[in-house]
Amino acid sequence: MAGRADTDAELWARGDDDAFGELYDRHAEAVWNHAYRLTGSWSTAEDLTSGTFLTAWRRRHAVKLVRDSALPWLYTVTGYLAAGELRRTTRFGRLLRRVPLDDTVRDHADQVATSVDNDRELRSVMAAVARLPKGEREAVELVLIGEVPVAEAAVVLGLAEASVRSRISRARGRLRASLEEMG
Repeated sequence: MAGRADTDAELWARGDDDAFGELYDRHAEAVWNHAYRLTGSWSTAEDLTSGTFLTAWRRRHAVKLVRDSALPWLYTVTGYLAAGELRRTTRFGRLLRRVPLDDTVRDHADQVATSVDNDRELRSVMAAVARLPKGEREAVELVLIGEVPVAEAAVVLGLAEASVRSRISRARGRLRASLEEMG
């Protein structure tokens, strides 16, 4: 049909280079924004976006979309990759704390990058989100951070809509308490 754009599910089912390129063009910016909200870092968001679409490309024949949008699935993959990145940077930070500070020469470029990327409030919130129980964290990442409608998040998570709302409600309470403790 001329003039009709294929749905994400149709493009996904085709699975060829052109179809995947169109999916990338449609959703790369939204995935990058989601990754940035999860990490608070421009460069990490770039890496997570690349990783998300690489995962999608590799799994394009194994995954069936439940709705016409690929975005909830892409957000879920981004969330898992962001959690892995958080674990990696936490381990790296522990390693750096073992290095004597007197011998460390600070790089000006690192200081500039840190001042650009460092949004303390966002990092505090995302650290609190990362400490949530897995079910609550996934619901928060999809609905509150990714702005996926509750109905679509319920399908992606394999839950009833009421369960997703309940998880979000409990998560908000935990986040509020956690952030109050942090000051």
